Amino acid sequence: MKKILVIEDELAVRANIVELLEAEDFEAVGAENGFIGAMWAQEYLPNLIICDVMMPEVDGYEVLSALRQVPATAAIPFIFLTAMVDKADIRQGMDLGADDYLTKPFTRAELLGAIASRFSKQAFVMQQFQTERERAESLQKKVMELQQSVDSQGEVLHQLQQEMRNTVPKITMAIGFLKSIQPGAQRDRCLQILQQSCQSEIALLNQPNLQKFLTPEDHSLLRQLDLISPISNSPTNS
Repeated sequence: MKKILVIEDELAVRANIVELLEAEDFEAVGAENGFIGAMWAQEYLPNLIICDVMMPEVDGYEVLSALRQVPATAAIPFIFLTAMVDKADIRQGMDLGADDYLTKPFTRAELLGAIASRFSKQAFVMQQFQTERERAESLQKKVMELQQSVDSQGEVLHQLQQEMRNTVPKITMAIGFLKSIQPGAQRDRCLQILQQSCQSEIALLNQPNLQKFLTPEDHSLLRQLDLISPISNSPTNS
């Protein structure tokens, strides 16, 4: 049930509005002056405030100005009740953040229409806020996933560098020895080292994470040399 605060110093007017709102299934509360109304609004946070402009001591403008400076009450829809029709007075209220004006005397339909309009606009704004928040959360998630992907790629490249540092010298040394060693046990050992190192590099090239960094031309050349296996998009039947 939505709570509506009615701030009105005239008892009869306040009682009539409260009774009308309760008949429409609103939880309506009346405050007899601006000071009490402002205090009640900050304590109970109504869904909407209906406030008379001309009141002794604390008028409607002062109530609105005070509530708009408090984060908890700054966005509460605020409807002014006034006997004045001067455009300057209406502009003053709008500049302070009023959402609507009702000129006394007003009909039941006018009052309920103004309330419905405020709640409808508030619901639209909240929906827009929710949409933007979800969009921001989705963007944040994508940024985090991208960062994780970058971190993962960095780890793969680091692993590749380490492997290359360990393997390339072995291959270079083995090739150098093979040029000068005659057939025999030493030459066979060099061939074995060269073969193991090449197999290690081939296994590295076939890692899925590393293949992401290869261009289509790289894939084609390495497949022609039988150094990597074709990437399969479907599971192999056993």
